[in-house]
Amino acid sequence: MTTPLLALALLGSVCLGFVLHLVYQKYAEASKVSETEALASKILRNAEAEAETRKKAALLEAKDQLYKERSEFEENSNLRRQELQGLEKRLAAKEEALEKRLENQDRKDADLDEKERQLEARDQGVRKLQADLERALHEERQKLERLSGLSSEAAKKLLLESIEKSARLEMASALKKMEDEARETADRKAKRIIATAIQRWAAPHTVESTVSVVSIPSEDMKGRIIGREGRNIRALENATGVDLIIDDTPETVILSSFDLLRREVARLSLEKLLADGRIHPSRIEEVVSKVREELEVQVKEAGEQACLQAGVSSLHPELVRLLGRLKYRTSYGQNILLHSLECAHLASVMAAELGANAAVARRGAFLHDIGKAADQEKEGTHTAIGVELARRYNESPAVIHCIEAHHNDVEFQSVEAMIVQAADAISASRPGARRESLETYIKRLKKLEEISLGFKGVTQAYALQAGREVRIMVEHTLVSDAEAFQLAKDVARRVEDDLEYPGQIKITVIRETKAVEYAK
Repeated sequence: MTTPLLALALLGSVCLGFVLHLVYQKYAEASKVSETEALASKILRNAEAEAETRKKAALLEAKDQLYKERSEFEENSNLRRQELQGLEKRLAAKEEALEKRLENQDRKDADLDEKERQLEARDQGVRKLQADLERALHEERQKLERLSGLSSEAAKKLLLESIEKSARLEMASALKKMEDEARETADRKAKRIIATAIQRWAAPHTVESTVSVVSIPSEDMKGRIIGREGRNIRALENATGVDLIIDDTPETVILSSFDLLRREVARLSLEKLLADGRIHPSRIEEVVSKVREELEVQVKEAGEQACLQAGVSSLHPELVRLLGRLKYRTSYGQNILLHSLECAHLASVMAAELGANAAVARRGAFLHDIGKAADQEKEGTHTAIGVELARRYNESPAVIHCIEAHHNDVEFQSVEAMIVQAADAISASRPGARRESLETYIKRLKKLEEISLGFKGVTQAYALQAGREVRIMVEHTLVSDAEAFQLAKDVARRVEDDLEYPGQIKITVIRETKAVEYAK
């Protein structure tokens, strides 16, 4: 009985504990709900208070912003109002100025109208006076025609002829005076420039001859040079193209040829043959061929040396070789390579004095006769050949024009081209620089006199100073002073067109008036 009672008691305790637990749990939950409701109501009251506070702050801030914007609007309105007032004042001032200007313009228009009326009245008076004057002139003209027996057209023609003749004389006199002054100034400056150029380049002048002399060790060598039945001398002449003259001159053989290069080949070949002692046709051909090869090297070296002396660089190698060949070419006995060097230095100095391009003038003068190195191999003048060579080897247009114009084949287009021609003339006209044959000299003098005598009014003409001056006597009744001046220019132009000559020729026209009377 005890155990069941204990179990019942224990079960009852458990049930009671569970019931108490449920009661407690329900009480605790009721407490939590009440606490939660109290907290929620507190939070709601705080939120409402905070919202009220923020609402007041926002209202205050909106009021401040509105006040600020209202202040700015009022300030901007005041500024705009001031600007409008300023514009109104300026417009009022401009309107006032415009009204004054319109008033002045109205006054000017009125003055102009008045002046137009006065001018119209004056014009009518002038027209009336002009009509009266023309009528009077017509009457006077008719009276003059009756008195002189000439019509107005004939009188006008005579008057115009008289005025024209007088004007021509005055113009010729003034032209002569201006040209004399210009010539005096130009001559003075030109002499100074030319003297400076010549003083700075003192070139030797040795006129080249057409023969070379080779000394031989003994008279017996002449026979060996001639060879059996003349075969050696024939072989040497055929190989070199040079005439060998073996005469009674002791220990001397003369080589004759117009070509310096051939004579140089013959001279060197003969000297080598004499030094070697073996002289026969096959040996002659061998030596001549070898000398030609050596001379080609010397020609190139001579061209390079000339370029250094002239101060000209960057030339095409073929032009350098052709310049070296000019060492063995002459013009009227003047060595062309030395002539080209002299022209280059003269042109450079004159260009520097005149403010022109000295480099172009130097290069153009150095190459102006380059065509003479190849003129025996091509057709055409040495000027045309030189221009072709310069173009082929890419010389500049300025240098090509200097070459092309140095003999007046084309019109001058640059100062440098004129300087090159002047340098060429100076170098050629130096005393002793060139020579010409007696026959050519006499023909030139006769041609000068014939050209001078071919002009109207010329009575006598004399070539003086080795053809450097022509003096022309004219009839004073046929040629006036002004016409004498023009005659000198016409003769000079004809001489330039018809003759070739080194340097320049002075043309002097002399007009003399003789008054003769007899006392009875």
